[in-house]
Amino acid sequence: MGLLARAGIGSMLGIMSTDATDTTDAWFLETVAALTPGMPTGELPELPFSNERCLELFDAQLGSRHLDLAARWLQARGRGFYTIGSAGHEGNVAVAAASKPGDPALLHYRSGAFFLERARQVPGHRPLRDVLLGVVAAAQEPIAGGRHKVFGSHALGVVPQTSTIASHLPRAVGVAFGIERAGRVGVASPWDDDAIVVCGFGDASANHSTATGAVNAAVHCGYQGLPMPVLFVCEDNGIGISVRTPEGWIESAYGSREGLEYFAADGCDLADAYTVAARAAAFVRERRRPAFLHLRTVRLMGHAGSDVESAYLTPAEIATAQAGDPLVGTARLLADHKVLAPDEVIALYEAKRAEVMAIAAEVAETARLGSAREVMAPLVPSHRPLAVPPLAGRPAPEPLTLAQAINRSLDELLADVPELLVFGEDVARKGGVYGVTRGLLKRHGAARVFDTLLDEQAILGLALGTGLSGFVPVPEIQYLAYLHNAADQLRGEAATLSFFSNGQYRNPMVVRIAGYAYQKGFGGHFHNDNAIAALRDIPGLIIASPSRPDDAAGMLRTCVAAAKTNGRVCVFLEPIALYHTRDLYEEGDEQWPAAPRAEAVDLGRGRTYGSGTDLTIVTFANGVPMSLRAARTLAESGIRARVLDLRWLAPLPIEDLLREARATGRVLVADETRRSGGVSEGVLAALNDAGFEGRTARVTSEDSIIPLGDAAYHVLLSETDIQQAARTLLRG
Repeated sequence: MGLLARAGIGSMLGIMSTDATDTTDAWFLETVAALTPGMPTGELPELPFSNERCLELFDAQLGSRHLDLAARWLQARGRGFYTIGSAGHEGNVAVAAASKPGDPALLHYRSGAFFLERARQVPGHRPLRDVLLGVVAAAQEPIAGGRHKVFGSHALGVVPQTSTIASHLPRAVGVAFGIERAGRVGVASPWDDDAIVVCGFGDASANHSTATGAVNAAVHCGYQGLPMPVLFVCEDNGIGISVRTPEGWIESAYGSREGLEYFAADGCDLADAYTVAARAAAFVRERRRPAFLHLRTVRLMGHAGSDVESAYLTPAEIATAQAGDPLVGTARLLADHKVLAPDEVIALYEAKRAEVMAIAAEVAETARLGSAREVMAPLVPSHRPLAVPPLAGRPAPEPLTLAQAINRSLDELLADVPELLVFGEDVARKGGVYGVTRGLLKRHGAARVFDTLLDEQAILGLALGTGLSGFVPVPEIQYLAYLHNAADQLRGEAATLSFFSNGQYRNPMVVRIAGYAYQKGFGGHFHNDNAIAALRDIPGLIIASPSRPDDAAGMLRTCVAAAKTNGRVCVFLEPIALYHTRDLYEEGDEQWPAAPRAEAVDLGRGRTYGSGTDLTIVTFANGVPMSLRAARTLAESGIRARVLDLRWLAPLPIEDLLREARATGRVLVADETRRSGGVSEGVLAALNDAGFEGRTARVTSEDSIIPLGDAAYHVLLSETDIQQAARTLLRG
């Protein structure tokens, strides 16, 4: 019988108070003091660990509890900033015991005991102090550097996670995939060859579409016979803030899914949790298949320090949870097996309190981040010179279309960069919807070029995870509109990992996205999307947007180099309507194809066409050929314009922008994205911030979703719009 079921709640009702911290503390002390050592009910089962091992695990549980108490103490004194604790979840120490330091762990935010036990396995760490430094947002905190309180350590293989619901599960699947794929293609991985991925989350998070999608992706891989060594650990306390999880729901949802081995344990019973966690970890390690460990827990002291449980739970419900306190369960186990007497358990508890509180008092005065520059330092990592793969020895290619240039570059990069992976929907066998990846599977094999399931969160999670496993992933999102299904994988995971690990973990990746509008004969908003605001405000993200074939080749090589060398997250926006374009001014003029560049394109540098002195047209992507045609028409009436192709939407080419703006004193931004949230806003703001005193205007697409057929051209930027706006600006 589990300790949760064995515990009584009668005496608990007598010590209920309005302060959950005091209640939990008092309950432990009173209940343990009342234990009768060596006189359990019924026959004692044999322990699955030695007495010494049991005490080690209990020490981690005690440390985790007192970290929670210290966090509340620090907050009450205005020194602490994070009070989501692990109280009631200390049974996850068993999962740490069942895994190894070489097993990457992406933890639930109630995984304090896991973190302390993992740190015990690697000598030389001070995990109690490290966690408290995070609580007080200290600049010297070793993983996030005072930016957030997270459980993380590069040396311990704990990848820091914040509390975006379930957003780390797709990455965990990607890491598991990467562990196996690294050995297959000969890429050096930071993880052990037999490593498993431990991924923790709560029962409320288990309902999120991101979680269900990630589990589905893992099972989908396993169904195809692909190794997928991931252990999903659902710490089920029955409630998400104030919303109850229906009794039996987690088992019903995950307990009988084919291809997902299910294990259930009482997280309030250390012996049971230890035994079952060891079986689950061994299954994943030996079979290389996904498993689901359902760890039943309780939640003590509320969701966080500001949470008043009595607003949504009855006194009896609170008492029932308190009665399942896993620390009391381990204390009873120690007393029953005569490992420690109750007064010795209390002595350990108080000794741990004194140890933790002494550290809390010390770190309370520790310096915090002192400037915006310090806070933002990990967002743009210190640049090592970009190691752009050379093209020496290859014949200069003939002029190519945009699609052909990207295909040629991917082919060469796959040959030059052994860590490169190309994957996404339809990219392998079909060669992409527009043929951009045609032939890559045949030339480089299915281990490096492969199709994925149709789930953008899974695709980006695969990139996030393989990037942590030694690869340079180049995933494709089939259409820009589809990105919005999974934007949080870039915003909440890719953009935050370096930030919350102070650059110790990186997300090398280049996300190729077919985007923008103007497709002929293939319309509708899902295939013609001009909304990129969701990308432009992600800190540290590089956004490349080539229009010319030669630029596309060089910019792709720059992005791959930035990912491989500096761990940057890059988005490569490819204008669909220009993929197969050959003509610029007249049909048959063949002025758009170009030979791919042999050299990289400098990050954040634009490209200027012409030397007109009357007007500078600033544009990008489809706007480039439209602006060039508009400039030729304007020239017929004596207006001499130059065209600046931004090429990089983040970082913007500010130096080139100012130079070309000052050359004419008049700037027209021709922006095919929407007027609200579009690129033109950033360009005009940059000119204003730099003190540009010339005249400016912008012409954009409308704030509209793009309709089907010819109606699209009523809301999209046109050449006529550019010409009219240019004349209006010059007249004014």
